Amino acid sequence: RELKNRVLGMIPQATVSSTQILTNWPELAKQIEGHKHVQGVAPFTQLQGMLTAQGQVAGIMVSGIEPEYEKKVSIIQNHMVEGSIDSLKKGEFGIVLGKQMADAMGVGLNDNITLVLPEATPSPAGVVPRFKRFKVVGIFSIGAEVDSMMGYIALNDASTLLRLPDGAQGVRLKLDDIFLAPQVSQEIVRDLPANFYASDWTYTHGNLFSAIQMEKAMVSLLLFLIVLVAAFNIVSS
Repeated sequence: RELKNRVLGMIPQATVSSTQILTNWPELAKQIEGHKHVQGVAPFTQLQGMLTAQGQVAGIMVSGIEPEYEKKVSIIQNHMVEGSIDSLKKGEFGIVLGKQMADAMGVGLNDNITLVLPEATPSPAGVVPRFKRFKVVGIFSIGAEVDSMMGYIALNDASTLLRLPDGAQGVRLKLDDIFLAPQVSQEIVRDLPANFYASDWTYTHGNLFSAIQMEKAMVSLLLFLIVLVAAFNIVSS
């Protein structure tokens, strides 16, 4: 229950992405929202990098989002401890971090933090990594591993960092039944052009769910055997 409500409330339950930047993603979102199992659609652009502040360095997965749409598919707005995701605005380069990450980096609300991208840029001084300074405009706390590995910036700021046209890499979906994610995402992609592809949470967190289900089954079996032995001893006595 906690994994479903917390972790799967933050990571995409299903995504529909394209090999090209979606400059018309609102039209795609409107089309996908017509599916009977889809409750919400939001655009995203993802990038990986390193955060550095106060002499500390940590890896992070950053998602470019539109706050208005993100509220439809994520629980992040319900777990903000400082600031708000509504502060993520185009061109202002604000960032929302998890509490564990903020504490580890020694930063708080309105502090500056530098995002370093793995792509190197040639310069007269040699090849140097690309970096951009962000202002912390929000801190969230889910109480799971996402607190230390995920961050959020404005969608158009992500495009600027990646030197891409304004748009999104894809859209993430919120479904009425997370266990229908593989089926629903494939149904949606079948009606789209060939450059679209689907993914869902079973690719990223499916193994963890399977391990928990197996653990529950084994604990139930062990408890049954203990009760069986105890009952046998009582009957024998």
